[in-house]
Amino acid sequence: MRLLLDQNLSPHLVDALQDLHPGSAHVRDVGLASADDEAVWTFAAQQGLSIVSKDSDFRQRSFVRGHPPKVVWIARGNPGSVTGREIIAGSGSAGREADLTEDRAGAFSGSQGRFR
Repeated sequence: MRLLLDQNLSPHLVDALQDLHPGSAHVRDVGLASADDEAVWTFAAQQGLSIVSKDSDFRQRSFVRGHPPKVVWIARGNPGSVTGREIIAGSGSAGREADLTEDRAGAFSGSQGRFR
C-alpha cells in the first residue's frame, strides 16, 4: 500500500516507512503542504495513495464519500518519527498487531496496526 502522509505527521516518517510502503510520500513532498483537504483527497485518489492522518476530517469524509482513497486514521496523540513508524508498521513495544478495523467506507482506524 502506498501512503500519503498528511501535514500533521512528520515528513521523516516517509523514509522510515519506505521498506514497508515503497512509493509513499508526504503532502509536503508533492506540493500539497498548504492544500485543503479536498485537494489532498483528490490527489490521493488519482495517484492510488491511501491517506494517513491524525485528523478525523479525512476519516469522516470517507464515511460520506467512500473510497478511493482509503484513509488510515491514527487515533493517538503526537507520535514522534520512531513511534509513528511503529504505529503505522504495527511493530510497537507490544510486539503485536493492534486492533485495526476497516469500516464500510474504507477507513482504517486504530492506535497501532499493520497496513498492507
